[in-house]
Amino acid sequence: MHRLFTVYDRYVFKQVFATTFVAILLFTIVWIAPEILLRVIRHILTGETTLKTGIFILLCEIPKILGKAFPMGLLLGTLFTFDKLSKDSELTIFRAVGMSFKRILAPVIVISSIVTVLCFVTYDKLIPISCQKLLKIKGNVAITQFIYTQKDEKNHPKEAVIVSKFLNGKMFDVIVMDFDEQIYSDLHGLEKVVIGEMGFKGVTEDKKPCWTLKNVTTYSIDDNGVFNLIKKTKRKDILIGAPAERAYTIMLNSTKREREINNKDLRNYIKLLKEESMDEEYRLNLNKYLQRFLHPFVCILLAVLGAILGFSKPREQRLIGFVIAIGFIFAYYVTLPFFDYLAEKGVLSPLITAVLPLLAFLCAIIAFYKSKEL
Repeated sequence: MHRLFTVYDRYVFKQVFATTFVAILLFTIVWIAPEILLRVIRHILTGETTLKTGIFILLCEIPKILGKAFPMGLLLGTLFTFDKLSKDSELTIFRAVGMSFKRILAPVIVISSIVTVLCFVTYDKLIPISCQKLLKIKGNVAITQFIYTQKDEKNHPKEAVIVSKFLNGKMFDVIVMDFDEQIYSDLHGLEKVVIGEMGFKGVTEDKKPCWTLKNVTTYSIDDNGVFNLIKKTKRKDILIGAPAERAYTIMLNSTKREREINNKDLRNYIKLLKEESMDEEYRLNLNKYLQRFLHPFVCILLAVLGAILGFSKPREQRLIGFVIAIGFIFAYYVTLPFFDYLAEKGVLSPLITAVLPLLAFLCAIIAFYKSKEL
């Protein structure tokens, strides 16, 4: 019996591996061909990029596709394999010799666990690295109106910094609003407004981190809201000390999509957002961070679901299982932005929004398992 199980494991493992590999390959080709490939080819033909650079761009696009291709490939791969085994009555034979459903799934769990690790590494390492490479090729993208508010111990605003544009480490049209210490019933009065044509992260004369503004115009405001003094200077340091580091890190990460940041940097970014009371950004990025760890386990759940859907009667329509599988994949990726929105707005905890898709798949597995009387 032990020998039979060993042969079975190798046989099913090879079948699932082959069909999953083909499914991932086809998904990658279909995803990359319509837009990315045609755009790269057009740029090569028009001379906007070289053939070598075009191929490198395509290679850098692949990790982003693999993150979605791994779960889908496993679902379709296991579904096709077990559907074939079922139609050929091989599953009936395995059950007849005393193999339980759990034992039949053993090689599926092994290969899906391997793909789960690959999926996790892809999101943590490969996608951020490939995004950085693409950014260097395509050029950095400027952001507009980044706002950072420095607060005192009582959570009252001391200083608000508005960056109109940030590009290649340089800030342009920076506005600094210094708030009066006097707090009115409905607002904080402005004491001073500083406008810098350009700024960058620097250090003060005593080597403390800061933001350095160039070509600065300072407007002082009296209690009546009248500008009573205008002064021009070549340089002014703001956000001296830890706030300079924190604000710059937040601004730098706010220019990136979540997928462009690895787990370590994303965790530190989330910590800063919480400390700065940037609640919506904190909840959204925490939800994305939790998905980094939970999303790979979807591979295992989808592999099990595919195997269950593959268990069918000899005359049962094969198309039904594939339609259900495609429906689950579509529903999963379509609802992810909805859960992101619920987390961002505080409707549900980020932990709940990150876990709910997995619970939905688990419930589906239980339901189909019972319906097929396995």
